Order: sequence, then structure tokens, then C-alpha cells
Amino acid sequence: MPSTHLSLHYHLVFSTKDREPWLAPTPRARVHEYLGGVIRGLNGVPHAVGGTGDHVHVFAGLRATHCLADVMRELKSETSNWIHKEIGLRGFAWQEGYGGFTVSASQLEQVRAYVLGQEDHHRGTTFQEEYVAMLQRGLVQYEERYLW
Repeated sequence: MPSTHLSLHYHLVFSTKDREPWLAPTPRARVHEYLGGVIRGLNGVPHAVGGTGDHVHVFAGLRATHCLADVMRELKSETSNWIHKEIGLRGFAWQEGYGGFTVSASQLEQVRAYVLGQEDHHRGTTFQEEYVAMLQRGLVQYEERYLW
């Protein structure tokens, strides 16, 4: 085969430090927009960005040349600096770590809707419940004492 063909889509989840609700609705929309811009700046495709006051979901298409750890470092670093400068939340920080889950091309619309519906979703489910369920669905091994 003379060329390479890939479909690499990731559902990325990460929280604010200590899961503090730093992201009120108005700055949250701006932060989500900025996160999408960071993905574009890395030559990725932001399918959707959503979340609540204490965590975000980034659903993105990435390239084979992307290293997920590098993408996450850029996302967190760039947005942290931007939040400090543009929104004025000087004490803001992201929690260390993240969840990264691959998404099949057949599930793109379903995951996109899920990410964009985060506010509704969290009216009945905590972030902790949601994240543990994602780990279990993804068959990711974890120790609860290291999650929070």
C-alpha cells in the first residue's frame, strides 16, 4: 500500500485542580472556544468541547504524528496561561493527569453530542461517577485512591 490512512479520534477529559468549580458559564464558553483553537493550532480537528465548572471534555481528531502526552501538555499549559491573562483567574490550575479514550469513526456523532450535552448530563451525575464509568467502559485499570 503506497500511502497511510488513519482515523484517530480522542475523547479527552481533565479537571480543574482539586475539582474546584473555577469555570463559571461565561468564561467557560470562552475557555472551550480557546481549547478548540489550541487543537487547531496543533493541526488537529476539534469535533467538540464541553464541560462544567470543574472539568472539560475535548473531542478531537489528531494526526499520527501527535503524541497524546504532548497534546495534553500543550492544551493545559496554553489554556492555563490564557485563563490567567484573559479571564483574570490568577489561582486557576488544571489537575495533574487526564483521561484519554479512543473513539471509533462510527461513534463520532454520539460522542460529539455527549460532549456538548455535559451541562444537562451533570444535572444527575457527578464528575466522579461519570469518570469512573468512562474508565470501566474503556476497560481501563485504575485504583480509586489515585483518581482524586
